[in-house]
Formats: sequence, C-alpha cells, structure tokens
Amino acid sequence: MATTRRLTGFKPTGHLHLGNLLGALRPLIAAQDHTESIAMIADLHAMTMEHDPQRLRALALETATVMLAAGVDPARTPIILQSQIPEHTELHYLLECVTGFGEASRMIQFKEKSAAGGPIRLSLLTYPVLMAADILLYDIDQVPVGEDQNQHLELTRTLATRFNARYGDTFRVPAGVRPEAAARIMDLADPTVKMGKSNAAGAGRIGLLDPPEVVRRTVARAVTDEFAQVRRHPDQPGVTNLIDILAECTGQQPSDPVSYGALKRDVTDAIESLLAPIRARHAELAEDPAYVREILAKGAAAVRPIAMATCSAARDAIGLLQ
Repeated sequence: MATTRRLTGFKPTGHLHLGNLLGALRPLIAAQDHTESIAMIADLHAMTMEHDPQRLRALALETATVMLAAGVDPARTPIILQSQIPEHTELHYLLECVTGFGEASRMIQFKEKSAAGGPIRLSLLTYPVLMAADILLYDIDQVPVGEDQNQHLELTRTLATRFNARYGDTFRVPAGVRPEAAARIMDLADPTVKMGKSNAAGAGRIGLLDPPEVVRRTVARAVTDEFAQVRRHPDQPGVTNLIDILAECTGQQPSDPVSYGALKRDVTDAIESLLAPIRARHAELAEDPAYVREILAKGAAAVRPIAMATCSAARDAIGLLQ
C-alpha cells in the first residue's frame, strides 16, 4: 500500500506557542507512525513583511530546535528549511506563469493589508503561489489546514489542475485534512482571536519555552467573565477556551471545575506538564546548534531529489529546454 505523504509548515515570525503545539506539532508527531511526513520551516514566507535578518535566522534555528524537543523524529520526518532548497523558488516562478493577477490579489492577507494602506511588498501578493510551490514540489497527498488556510489550499489545487490540463499531467493535486485533534487555541487575553506568534502585546500567548512563572501568570490573567457558571458556552469564550485547553492538554474531557480559580490552576498544571520536558530537551539541544543545523542539512538532502524531479518535469512540460 502506498504511503500517504503530508506536509506541515511553520513560519518563523515569532516563538512557537501552545496553539502551535496542540494544533500542528502534536498531530504532526502522531502522523509519523502512519504517514510520510515533511516538516517545513517557511523562512521565505517570513520575508513578506518588514523583518530583521538576524532575528529571522535565530527564529528559524529556534523553530527547528523546538520541533525536535517536542518529539519530531528527523529519521521519520525530515525537517527542512525552505530557503535551503532552491527548487521552491524555481517552481514558484513556473506557477506564477499560470496564475492570474486577480487570483493572487483576492487572497485574504493581501486584501486586508493592502486595504489598510502603507507599503506592501510584492512578495505579499505572490506568496500564496510560493505556498502552492511548497506543496506541489513534493507530490504531497495531504496538507493539514485550518480555516484560515482553506483559500490558499484551493489556489494550490486550482493551479495544479490548470497546469496539468494545459501542459500534461505533472502535479499531484493535494487534499486538505483537519487533524483529529483540531485544537483551535484562542488568545488568553482576547479569546475572540487565535493565539498567534506575533500578537502585538503577547499578553495572552503561552510560548513553548516560557518558564513556569510566566505560564502561571499568563493563565492567571486569562479573561473569563461575570457569569456564575464554569462551562463551555458561546457566551463565555474565555472560559470555553480554558476548558478546551485543559481537555487538549490532558487528552480527556475535564470534570466541571467548581470555580474560575480552580479551572485556572488545573489549566496551569496541565500546560506545565506538557511544556516542562520540551523546555528541558530544548535546553540540551540549544547547547549544540551545529547538531540542529546538521539535521536541517540532512532533511534537505533527503527531500531534494523529489523536488528536483518535480521541477524537471514542470520545466519540460511548460516548454523549457532541458
């Protein structure tokens, strides 16, 4: 039976947080037993906005280190740095040649940021096409997606189908999948938005490397409400978020806490149980950055033959001399 190939990407625009662990990293680690997974650090995507070069390099290395500390096994799941495999940018251009300007400009991030005014990089317009190249480059069967990525995956599927129809069967058309543990972890300070790496204040974000006192303080300050009941309810998004976090961390539906204080203590303990071994392993790995760089080099070596074969087929199909 053919093995399903899956790609999961992480953009190094900030420190990985609890939402990344529960919503993406844990499903990736669980999938190692039954899929052929690739874990990609999308550093080229991190340059669509103003960035500091030194910080970008540091975050890319930190992301790889945290992934290893969390349990990604590089022997089963190559960890790759997007910029170290030149076929990503080559296929990006070839796919731009079958993409309409209107298709790219309708992507939600470009629409929102261009409507807000201010300088906009051309890469913000074209990065969904680069995302399509990331996926199509490796004959991916499945892409784990959240609701905010559906539009990008549909563009990928459209471009693959169009290219195949015009120039011959070249790309595998991927399917989107939602992990069974579809954790949607919201910001603890504003439970109406997802926990993110680059939230302005960071008051409601729990980083995977945050020390225990920071975790405890962040949970203690989490928004709740003025209702008398501790329950999952649409009118109580803050409490619902805390209960969901507790359920995801423990792997079971919690019994009803008697108070908000008790709920926050349970959540703090559950998060700390998850993060303590990750912090400890990260501290060990951070002592030897050369080892992490070697993991990235081995990951690139493992997947690049697939990328080269795909690019060669695309160049030939679209009419370039080989």
